[in-house]
Amino acid sequence: MSLNLFLIFILASAAAAATGVIFRPGAWYDGLRKPGFTPPKWAFPVAWSAIYLLSALAATRVALLPGAGLALALWAAQIALNTLWTPVFFGARQIALGMVVITTLLVTVASMTVTFWQLDGLAGLMLLPYLGWLCVAAALNWRIWRDNPGAVGR
Repeated sequence: MSLNLFLIFILASAAAAATGVIFRPGAWYDGLRKPGFTPPKWAFPVAWSAIYLLSALAATRVALLPGAGLALALWAAQIALNTLWTPVFFGARQIALGMVVITTLLVTVASMTVTFWQLDGLAGLMLLPYLGWLCVAAALNWRIWRDNPGAVGR
């Protein structure tokens, strides 16, 4: 495994994570109606830290394998979409557009998981927590959208 490649993937992940520092949930989010399955606030940084670390490790494992081009393209797409969701949802308060972004992200990560799995089984397994967390996050985004009509931009 290449330390240099890992550092590049973890740096991209840190850039994505930085949007959570810049665009904090705040009072707007706290005031929204949320479903009972909403994870506690402390779970978000813990989950995302583990997801970013596992995703960077998985990408490092497949990066130098023959035929890794599609896998790496999907990794790049998911980190871009991941970076986009926070400013859309929390920054612009565009819940419906956030749903579009997170749905696209979910499909991309599902595709990436399959592609990684075909190249390296362990790398594919490392992405399963990401896929699971995105399912929860997408369901949460949808319920917030459904249960808070008129919450955009307020």
